[in-house]
Amino acid sequence: MSIEGDDRLLRMSPLPVGAPVSLQDPNVVNPQSRRRVAIVIANPAVSTTTGWPVGFWWSELTHPYLAFAEVGYQVELFSPDGGACTADAMSDPRDVSGYSKTDLISCGFIHTPELKALVEQTQPIAQLDVAAFDAIVVAGGQAPMFTFEGATALHTKFAAFVEAGKVAAALCHGCAILAYAKDSQGRPIAQGRTVTGFANVEEDAADNAVWSHGLLPRDRHIMPWRIEDRLKALGANYVQGGLWRSFAVRDGNLITGQQNFSGGETARLVIEALGR
Repeated sequence: MSIEGDDRLLRMSPLPVGAPVSLQDPNVVNPQSRRRVAIVIANPAVSTTTGWPVGFWWSELTHPYLAFAEVGYQVELFSPDGGACTADAMSDPRDVSGYSKTDLISCGFIHTPELKALVEQTQPIAQLDVAAFDAIVVAGGQAPMFTFEGATALHTKFAAFVEAGKVAAALCHGCAILAYAKDSQGRPIAQGRTVTGFANVEEDAADNAVWSHGLLPRDRHIMPWRIEDRLKALGANYVQGGLWRSFAVRDGNLITGQQNFSGGETARLVIEALGR
């Protein structure tokens, strides 16, 4: 039978839309009080160094989202300003570059209408009730490096999670939040903590890639500043797992992931800290 025929049979299912049949049981400890996680993605912007449109990175949203959903967490999406968000083009599995073509998790998320809709109607971070959530996870992409400095409500909310003893996580360039978030005494959240984030060796690799293709002159960098350098300057103990390797680290209730391949590892540490 042709694929077209198979699709026709699927559309002829006698079950009503959304009818539960054999849904996986995540075996949560208390079904009446499931863990709640707020994932923050960046609003779209234009890079001041390249002039290119920038946004969030798909895998840094979708991989943690899947991990949390599979253990029964309730997940809500926020952004600094709220509203529709767009991803960096190369993070899209459908992009002609082919950079993310093997990211089947993001492909599935993008092609699931109710999930895609979450990205098109994010809640503004100012409306997030810290008391109602167990953790916050700040995803990366290129936009945070240009927009998070002015995202003062995000600075406040992230610091509130940390000071309340709740899990606060960031990954890749989402770790830019650590350059700005301060505790109630005015100390940087990252100070004295072991953290990771997009590494200098990875910034070098990214710069060399665009230089080799003639996309930028060699005296211009993709990013206006670097995560590793800034975190070290703030007094953090910066560590990393190697070029493009999945890596995340937990220091108390602060969890950080290295880059776009670290979404699953970051989520694993969040789940390990929160339990079910």
